[in-house]
Amino acid sequence: MKAKEKNAKESPSSTSTSGYLIATDEVLVETQVNRSRFFCYLFPCTSYEVMKARLTELQQEHPNANHHCYAFVSAAPQDSQAYGFSDDGEPSGTAGRPMLAMLQGSGIGQVAAIVVRYFGGVKLGTGGLQRAYGGALKAALPKLPTTHKVLTKTRALNVSYQQVSDIQHLIKLTNTQVLDEQYQENIKFVLAIPIDQLKLFEQQLLTLSSGALTLVKANHL
Repeated sequence: MKAKEKNAKESPSSTSTSGYLIATDEVLVETQVNRSRFFCYLFPCTSYEVMKARLTELQQEHPNANHHCYAFVSAAPQDSQAYGFSDDGEPSGTAGRPMLAMLQGSGIGQVAAIVVRYFGGVKLGTGGLQRAYGGALKAALPKLPTTHKVLTKTRALNVSYQQVSDIQHLIKLTNTQVLDEQYQENIKFVLAIPIDQLKLFEQQLLTLSSGALTLVKANHL
């Protein structure tokens, strides 16, 4: 049966404003079900192309495997437009779908899973396959290294040299990242401000400048 496959598309994230967990390294966990061996690879993934490249590598590393199934979420965990999956010859809905469900339910984004199966001679049936592929991810996910991805808005700010100290304090207070600084007659900052700190930044900026300074949208980094 032909494997289902969906390529990722970019879309606004549907996660909370504070951000979400993302994978930072690869992990490999092996499970066995009725003599079939399942090798689950979890790794960082920001696009279909990243997943496809790793899939090609694993197909070369495991040329005698019966199936190389995958699922990925290349943005936020619940982003409905940035995911994909494949059953790679397993009965429809028995591999890629349960793998994707495990990824989306984990709360981890920018992650892909490839499960390599070596058939052990015992058919598992539809339900058994779903449990086996989902179980492979269930065993691997707790071992996956992650970090918290902070969602930000990019803004520009022009200040005088006398105001730099106050602005630097505000940047530190709100955990804002300075993307660019241009020192001319005034100083132009390009900032990545955490979304959940943006309102505070704007309020504090108005207060310390007596309304003279405002953030503007940055057209470039």
